Amino acid sequence: MRRREFITFVSGAVAAWPLATRSQQQRPVPVIGYLSIEAPSNPVPLAAFRQGLKETSFVEGENVVFEHRLALGQYDQLPTLAADLVRRQVAVIAALGGTPPALAAKAATATIPIVFSVGVDPVQFGLVASLNRPGGNMTGVAALQSVLAVKRLELLREFLPKAGVVALLANPANPYAESETKGVKEGAGHLGLRLHVVRASHPSDLDAAFASVVELRADALVVSTDQFLTNEAEQIVALAARYAVPAIYGWRQIAAAGGLMSYGPDQADGYRLTGVYAGRILKGEKPADLPVQAPTKYELVINLKTVKALRLIVPSTLLATADEVIE
Repeated sequence: MRRREFITFVSGAVAAWPLATRSQQQRPVPVIGYLSIEAPSNPVPLAAFRQGLKETSFVEGENVVFEHRLALGQYDQLPTLAADLVRRQVAVIAALGGTPPALAAKAATATIPIVFSVGVDPVQFGLVASLNRPGGNMTGVAALQSVLAVKRLELLREFLPKAGVVALLANPANPYAESETKGVKEGAGHLGLRLHVVRASHPSDLDAAFASVVELRADALVVSTDQFLTNEAEQIVALAARYAVPAIYGWRQIAAAGGLMSYGPDQADGYRLTGVYAGRILKGEKPADLPVQAPTKYELVINLKTVKALRLIVPSTLLATADEVIE
């Protein structure tokens, strides 16, 4: 480049720079309303959601900001928190951690885009018109936990072939609990198992729930993926150890924390997908045109320390199919 052309180029760039800077400063930074039932002690959901956003060139604190509204397992707080985000006029609501946040967000607005992560059929629960063409202001990721709960029951049966009685720990405050309970009951019937449902919706209910499991002589326990129960995983794992109850969970981190075993979708990957969708919506795409996604990664995790503590033996076929064995 010749000297005169170079000077002209630099002069033009310098002259244009303040205008470009002013334009960027005047452009509002989009706000994501992060609505969740989860406890902050689980760093996976938020970190994975941020990763998904980053894949679409959005970084919190740089070109996007968050408004956090956490219900901390208290489902009755969700409508108020969702309404607050609507008043805040956020650009997108990320309703994460199960069906209740998604339902609360849907009830709060029909115009602000909503990205959800649920464990139910979103069509059945009225969140979208169809999986391929959601048709409204909502889309996201859906894992059919009622189907996965039956799979967990099958895994327990494979682990404990002599088991005849199994319990399901569910939260009656969760609107998803009924459909999950129905599916697990049907699955138990097909496997020739008797199923008892024990319930807890508050931390103080958990001791009594486990006492019921023992009183009912249940050979094993399936723990629902309900977010309240996931938030209380530390107490549940401790009670399972105290009462010597073999239990299966829905999330890897619970098996890693001392649970006997877990089977379910890769939680981080699911939340990453919701972050990608939130970023795409911020760039102008419409939820109505973004198909509801299903998790693509599932994992079976077995904790051998807990196996030994319960004096159990893992069938070799189960060990061979496990994605991770914690020693």
